[in-house]
Amino acid sequence: MGVAAGALPRAQTSPRIGRGRATLRRLGFWLALLVLLSPVVLVFLWMLSLSLKPAVENTAYPPIFIPRNPTLDNFREVFANSPFGLYTVNSLVVATASTALSLLVGVPAGYGIAKSRAYGLAAFVLVSRMTPGLSFLIPWFMLFRYLGLNNTLWALIITHLVIGLPITIWVMMGFFEDLHPELEEAALVDGANIWAAFRDVALPLARPGMVVAAILAFIFSWNNFIFAVVLAGRETRTLPVAVFNVLTFEQLAWGALAAAALIVTLPVLILTAFVQRQIIVGMTAGGMKG
Repeated sequence: MGVAAGALPRAQTSPRIGRGRATLRRLGFWLALLVLLSPVVLVFLWMLSLSLKPAVENTAYPPIFIPRNPTLDNFREVFANSPFGLYTVNSLVVATASTALSLLVGVPAGYGIAKSRAYGLAAFVLVSRMTPGLSFLIPWFMLFRYLGLNNTLWALIITHLVIGLPITIWVMMGFFEDLHPELEEAALVDGANIWAAFRDVALPLARPGMVVAAILAFIFSWNNFIFAVVLAGRETRTLPVAVFNVLTFEQLAWGALAAAALIVTLPVLILTAFVQRQIIVGMTAGGMKG
């Protein structure tokens, strides 16, 4: 059968061209990712370089990026001049306790808001998270002084709930809204009350969301500075305050400051590296519908 007049043979893409396009797409993706991440990576590498160089190289001009004489003296200076071990324990206690309390209160609260569709209350939770922490400081300080909790870890744990609790409620609301209501209705038909349905049906299905909420609450608590600098005492300071104390009026020790900042950043980086799979699974599960 002849080809109709004016008709052109259908173009077919060869496998080689298809593989070439796929390679270009992958290269474009990784190039865009490199551009987006390069500021963060460069800042981290510069901070690492500062922590490993002596003071002479840190103040040299032109700047020296790769240390010529790497040294750990900056880290030794940080631990010798301040009790960083105690501050690390304080940060762990405060971040862990505030995260646990945020989950204990925020998971049931998120479930109740999601099932009752109390969107006004949800907006209030979001506004409380957006409110600057400075607005809470004076009331907190006066209350804790009256209760005798100033300069204690309990003061920091309670104030860090202002950070962790709204995050937990907001994350868990999204997960509980996505759960199939038929599962809980079946439990209620079988004779379970609302709390049994929450404990035995909704809670196990929302574990990925709990992991995400716990990680976010822990990181925000770990990095918090403003509450600790006002409410903590000499023995209850946390690591962000310890980094601030590295600054002196006599000189700006870039190496010691960078070493202290790395000590604070390293636990969060390790935690994120170990649980990144759980974060991705949790975020994906929270975004699925039906």
